[in-house]
Amino acid sequence: MQKVSVYNQNGEKLEEIELNSKIFGLAVKPELVTQAIIAQRANQRKVIAHTKNKGEVAGGGRKPWRQKGTGRARHGSIRSPLWRGGGVTFGPTNERNFSLKINKKAKRKAMLMALSDKARNQKIVLLDKLELDLPKTKKFFSVLQNLNLRTKKVKKAEIKKSESKKPEDEAKQSNKIKSVLLVLPQKDQKIWQAARNIARLNLILADSLNVLSIVEHQYLLLPVSALKQIEKTFVK
Repeated sequence: MQKVSVYNQNGEKLEEIELNSKIFGLAVKPELVTQAIIAQRANQRKVIAHTKNKGEVAGGGRKPWRQKGTGRARHGSIRSPLWRGGGVTFGPTNERNFSLKINKKAKRKAMLMALSDKARNQKIVLLDKLELDLPKTKKFFSVLQNLNLRTKKVKKAEIKKSESKKPEDEAKQSNKIKSVLLVLPQKDQKIWQAARNIARLNLILADSLNVLSIVEHQYLLLPVSALKQIEKTFVK
């Protein structure tokens, strides 16, 4: 049984609870997780590129010249792909379909495998509860700091050193920020407003969890109530 510590918003450890083995105790099959991720990305793809064929290009209703007797090649329309400004042959169209099918059970199992992998690598942080009296980003950011998901405030001397750094060094530093997926049991407007502007932090509802959102983030931050909602939604 996998055990995870439960903290309060001040970062104090309260207890340890056992995770449901039906969700967090599965053996990971990388090929199944990969298949689910590819299918989800393909189904999210928007078909934008579109070129007009001969029938879609404006004009060209009149035959440019008579069929015979001019000494020139025969043509029926100036919108032929052979002409400049004419239609495009075999170009991309918005009628293409990139969607892929995957069984519901396979998709659900891949998501549970992703959760199991996070639990096995100790990338799940549990809160006893998550409440804010005001929708302030500063207050929620302090919660992340207490949970070691964000660094504490730096001193003035460290700030002066950072000012002398090159832009590429700052880019490397930003990549070190832990990416966090905050899973909520239901939508809380105060938390939603407080957390939406924090870099490398995304929010999702527990019943909308998917394999791609789990894999794309390093850590999962869940109130205990969200954990119960996941069990209610995905354990059958």
